[in-house]
Amino acid sequence: MLNIGVCAGALLAANMAAADANSGEHDRHDGRFEFALWGDMPYAKNGDDPKIPALIHSMNSAHLAFTIFDGDTKDGSSICTDELIGEQAIERFNQIKAPTVYVPGDNEWTDCHRVNNGGYNALERLDFIRRTLFNVEQSFGQHKMALEHQGSVTAPYSENTRWLHKGVVFVGLNIPGSNNNKVNDGDCLSSKSVRTQADCDADNAEYADRNAHNIAWLKESFQIAKQRHAAGVMVVMQADPGFDLPETETVNERLLPGYNGYTAFLNALAAETQAFNGQVVLVHGDTHFFKIDKPLFSQANMLKNFTRVETFGSPNVHWVKVTVDPSSKNVFHFDPVIVPGN
Repeated sequence: MLNIGVCAGALLAANMAAADANSGEHDRHDGRFEFALWGDMPYAKNGDDPKIPALIHSMNSAHLAFTIFDGDTKDGSSICTDELIGEQAIERFNQIKAPTVYVPGDNEWTDCHRVNNGGYNALERLDFIRRTLFNVEQSFGQHKMALEHQGSVTAPYSENTRWLHKGVVFVGLNIPGSNNNKVNDGDCLSSKSVRTQADCDADNAEYADRNAHNIAWLKESFQIAKQRHAAGVMVVMQADPGFDLPETETVNERLLPGYNGYTAFLNALAAETQAFNGQVVLVHGDTHFFKIDKPLFSQANMLKNFTRVETFGSPNVHWVKVTVDPSSKNVFHFDPVIVPGN
């Protein structure tokens, strides 16, 4: 049996302490604060590396409480080496002055079975990510921030994080592209992949277990938000779960073929959002177009307190500034920051 639940009282106490510890030096006296969203960069195939110093300078000049990177530290056709998905990513994150939280993407593990990615075992790469990028409880960045992890550091689900800041709950979840690592019938074997059927069976077992943990972490986070009377909840993951397919009256993101690895999570997110009085934001990358909208779930059944933000991605090496005002009706305000020269 999965041991994914913990005492709500203990969670609340732990997170209250974390909230006090995470008071940012750049927070305004009126309770507002600003942070950055970025991801899906740099991509070697698009020549992004020369653009990264200007991006980092731009964020370092902005007096941010923290930054969140929503996955894909490399492109989907480069080799998943230890250096590329480990050492280089850590070095880049630690150039940011503000605390920086990393959320894994599919290019770092899920897609590494592809021949043009080096033909790795995806689950071995996930284990490497956990051992290398989630081996301490703190964030990256020149200034650190305490994070709560679902699993012990380096262990399964250590990449699922949570922190509180000035009346807002933040949640990082390992929900990558490529259907959340769920392999549907007929999608396993390919000349472009080194996967065997046994590998795909293992991937599906991994997906089912991680999906259950993700949903449990999400529900616990909303419970904490309610207990704290939080103004908002922000959930960050890498995958676009089908939001950018044609928007018509007949499209329901929860029922899309090829995206069923996200169905249970989206159902849980919708239920938690409907039961929450504050604002909910889902942040993701994956499809690389900056967007703000309300895609869940249909024109006739819009979740009024739900907002989707899709971050910039290669070759558009820019970032999104978020201003949080817990006293305002919408809580979150988003500004695209276009980096000069990029």
